[in-house]
Amino acid sequence: MTTLDLRNDTSTLLTRLGVALGNHAGDDLIVRSPIDGSEIARLAADNEATIADKIGAATGAARAWRDMPAPRRGACVRLFGELLREHKETLGRLVTIESGKILQEGLGEVQEMIDICDFAVGLSRQLYGLTIASERPGHRMMETWHALGVVGVISAFNFPVAVWSWNAALAFVCGNAVVWKPSEKTPLTALACDALWRLAAARAGGIPGGLSQVVLGARDAGVAVARDKRIALVSATGSTRMGREVAAIAAERLARTLLELGGNNALIVAPTADLELAVRAITFSAVGTAGQRCTTLRRLLVHRSLHDALVARLRAVYASLPVGNPLASDTLVGPLIDADALARMQQALTLARADGATVHGGEPVAAVGQGAYAYPALVEMPAQTAVVCAETFAPILYVLPYDTLDEAIALNNAVPQGLASAIFTNDVREAERFVSDTGSDCGIANVNIGPSGAEIGGAFGGEKDTGGGRESGSDAWKAYMRRATNTVNYSGALPLAQGIRFDV
Repeated sequence: MTTLDLRNDTSTLLTRLGVALGNHAGDDLIVRSPIDGSEIARLAADNEATIADKIGAATGAARAWRDMPAPRRGACVRLFGELLREHKETLGRLVTIESGKILQEGLGEVQEMIDICDFAVGLSRQLYGLTIASERPGHRMMETWHALGVVGVISAFNFPVAVWSWNAALAFVCGNAVVWKPSEKTPLTALACDALWRLAAARAGGIPGGLSQVVLGARDAGVAVARDKRIALVSATGSTRMGREVAAIAAERLARTLLELGGNNALIVAPTADLELAVRAITFSAVGTAGQRCTTLRRLLVHRSLHDALVARLRAVYASLPVGNPLASDTLVGPLIDADALARMQQALTLARADGATVHGGEPVAAVGQGAYAYPALVEMPAQTAVVCAETFAPILYVLPYDTLDEAIALNNAVPQGLASAIFTNDVREAERFVSDTGSDCGIANVNIGPSGAEIGGAFGGEKDTGGGRESGSDAWKAYMRRATNTVNYSGALPLAQGIRFDV
């Protein structure tokens, strides 16, 4: 595929999605496709004044939006979901060109957007509070939930549209406006999503303008969003380093944060495991998205009785994985996001070898143009060393043996991150132990399924250096609202709580 093809393909896709690229032209952001490293667009970045204007527009829109009944807000999100269905193939292909994930994963990411819209539409009629028994006669106590105002979303390159939608769909039905600062590596998909949202709002009619704002730029733009006092909640997805910076900036003004950060996810293969099932789950979890998921499987903890046989099987599977152009239908592993990511992968493998590892695979692949491709690496480690405890955003799977379940759980938990984890076992006691208080310390703990991938219905996020935030399903909507406790006195007296007497 030539550079001209990718650039023209991108331009055509953006036109279909309603993006007038000329309105964003500039030389601040050079957008390159990981497929071959070619330039596919040049954009102007927002400056301090334009960022302030966009946040101001969102603030004004939020005031009108919160007064609309939640089911009507949900109806607009439903129209957005319908547009995503209509443009799934187009947006999915754009995701692949801009982020490098294989086409089926690009399409799957858009499907996640559709699914969260469906979830949010139902939620728009279920923003329930509580009625609480009062100790005072003639009184009613209750909880009510109200819109925050403006939600800031800072997203990463690896899920350039899904993560925004997890936040935005819920934030919208909860009555908020959304200011989105996408990764500077994937701004085009953000412009496309914004265009589709605006089209949905136009079709719905009567929707305040300015509800969705996209802020283009690099680190400084994210800092500006995190610092602005009009942003009630900052939801940030990315590295732990970035999350700490965002949290510190927001803390200066006592703002809320929702952080979904790094992962260093482990899978335990117990003696009773179904190995056929395990091999499939291990492979997809470890090499999907070229190892660039926060839920990527990075540590494989195998019972010593199975270790050698399982490693042999995985070596054979890894040797057969098609690596190459992610737009090709037979490709399973696409490129890393850029040359820096490839260099970090090679550096991690060098450190692992210095720790006594045996490395299978991991070599750079002859590039498509200037794309950064590598074979997935299967790394037999003698121990869980520092390089294993650090997250390298690449297809590296460290394999370690264990002897007892206690040892395996301790290894699972002995890293700074706490996002996803899994165990393969047919022993119900082992399974229950793993998901208990004394088992995995991660936000996601699975049995007989890999750590990678999440359904919309469950709250997504993790503990420790993963940040503690929760996005998407369950009661994650509460993060996008403020809670008020209300007491209504319908009696003719004024009794005080705890039986206190105060007469005047």
